[in-house]
Amino acid sequence: MKNDSVDLTSEAKSAADAENQVSEAAETAASQAPATPEERIGQLEGLLAAKETECRENWDRFLRERADLENFRKRVSREKEELLNYGTKSLIEEILPVLDNMERALSHVDEQGCSPVFEGIRMTHGMLLTALKKFGVTPVEAAGAPFDPAFHQAMTQVETDQHPPNTVVEQFQKGYLLKERLLRPAMVSVATPPK
Repeated sequence: MKNDSVDLTSEAKSAADAENQVSEAAETAASQAPATPEERIGQLEGLLAAKETECRENWDRFLRERADLENFRKRVSREKEELLNYGTKSLIEEILPVLDNMERALSHVDEQGCSPVFEGIRMTHGMLLTALKKFGVTPVEAAGAPFDPAFHQAMTQVETDQHPPNTVVEQFQKGYLLKERLLRPAMVSVATPPK
């Protein structure tokens, strides 16, 4: 940022210098009456060359400012899109532990002796999942899938011959994606071959 301001200041100085040269040349031309038409043509060619230099510098400055403005527009558009897609991230991260606790409570329910309280928890859990899906939250597939460090966090290794090596055996905590970005990795145990 400081370099940009230095560049703009030096450009402004060079433009001011060019203007001073043109005005000095004009004053000199006005104060000295040319003796011959050839001298007058030489003076005018000098003025024209100074104006062409000033014109090129102004055009270059215009193109740089135009590029800076276009880059600014692109950055603002990207930030706006990012805010729209991921602005709810912190709220969803606060809701996920509540969802985890509801799932733990539901896992301890006896299907035959289902009380109205647990039925209410099950319905609330379903509504919460539906609401999160509307905002682009999806669970990470873990159990039985190959271990992927981008989406899974290995908590333990289990020696087993029932699962192929490097496969997720058990999921301790669900992982979630917000759109295509990882919100929370799934905490899992990973199969290793028996020794």
